[in-house]
Amino acid sequence: MHNLAMLLHPQINPVALQLGPLAVHWYGLTYLAAFGLFMWLGVRRLRHEPFLSLRGALAWSRKDVEDILFLGVMGVVFGGRIGYCLFYKPLYYLAHPFEVFAVWQGGMSFHGGMLGVIVAMIWFARSRARPWLQVADFVAPCVPTGLAAGRVGNFINGELWGRVCSPDLPWGMVFRGAGDLPRHPSQMYQFLGEGLLLFVLLWLYASRQRREGQVAAVFLTAYGILRFAAEFFREPDAHLGILSLGMSMGQWLCLPMILGGIGLWYWAKSRNQG
Repeated sequence: MHNLAMLLHPQINPVALQLGPLAVHWYGLTYLAAFGLFMWLGVRRLRHEPFLSLRGALAWSRKDVEDILFLGVMGVVFGGRIGYCLFYKPLYYLAHPFEVFAVWQGGMSFHGGMLGVIVAMIWFARSRARPWLQVADFVAPCVPTGLAAGRVGNFINGELWGRVCSPDLPWGMVFRGAGDLPRHPSQMYQFLGEGLLLFVLLWLYASRQRREGQVAAVFLTAYGILRFAAEFFREPDAHLGILSLGMSMGQWLCLPMILGGIGLWYWAKSRNQG
């Protein structure tokens, strides 16, 4: 029996609205919220330096924000799906290649989505003859609120739950489908850390002009650290478990982000000193 003091994950219907044969899922709405927040923040990002003072062909406008959003959505969807197939179940999808396109079965990777967005930013930068690190610096502070929205979707769906915790933890939660033991609501940890905290840190950091590449570098480093820490509380994927050195796949994928972010920050600093 459940301890009455334990919190039970509310069994929320994943379908937010049913319109005849059309089902609107909460998770889809969180994606829409993420894209809407990006647009709202992107317009406000135009008021930050150096974007405010750029003139001529390099001037930024609302149309640029809209175009980046469109390309970014494509990058998230395709990169996230391909990344999941390659990082988490490569042998399965090698044996069932057509299921790569079965996105309705679930399976998205943040790290894959990030790589997809990087490709989209490079495409945008080349099409507008802009430095791609300038584009990355523009985008980075507008991303964490979208990550926060995605974690809310995970919580509503009762997925990606945390590891078993002490019954004395006041916010320990029993997730249906995960057994009778209380677990960390790791989706909320990630909502607070990689979402809200990262947004505040990045927005404040980016509100002053930085050397080109440094805002993107702080995003890579800070996200990598926060996600690495959150993985200690998140249940590893059942088919992977804990990998070498006692780390999860998520932690292994964060290491190059952290190292790359630190390296990019110092490279940007030295490059712009001349």
